[in-house]
Amino acid sequence: MGPRLNLFTSPVATKFAKHIVAANKVLEESTLPAATQELVKLRASQINGCGFCTDMHTKDAAHAGETSVRLNLVAAWREATVFTDAERAALELAEQGTRIADAAGGVTDEAWANAAKHYDVEQLAALVCAIALINAFNRGNVIVQQPAGDYRPGQFA
Repeated sequence: MGPRLNLFTSPVATKFAKHIVAANKVLEESTLPAATQELVKLRASQINGCGFCTDMHTKDAAHAGETSVRLNLVAAWREATVFTDAERAALELAEQGTRIADAAGGVTDEAWANAAKHYDVEQLAALVCAIALINAFNRGNVIVQQPAGDYRPGQFA
């Protein structure tokens, strides 16, 4: 199965991708923990049904040393005991930020306040940007039905 549109050969998509990949580099340089970034990207990708990004972020996180137990429990993080309070706050913010169409009020004040207890202003900014960015990647990949399963860690480095 191939994608509806090859985003890797389209001049417009390639030019666009350069910009959003550059935005991701900014996040990589932030003080928001890399593990938190990967967990958030994975959870949003699961919610959005983006197989390509779920594959990518599971493999990148494992390659960076994340445990299979934590990766397997991201979808059920509320019931799992393997996440820190800070990670739980980030996952809640990611879920609410991803599901904004499902809730009339968007992200709740409670979820924001909880995240603000664990992250400083710059880390919060990075978290918001990471959630927005992964949702953009997810939507593009879901729209074109980008196949999943063949990603190799560091493939786009």
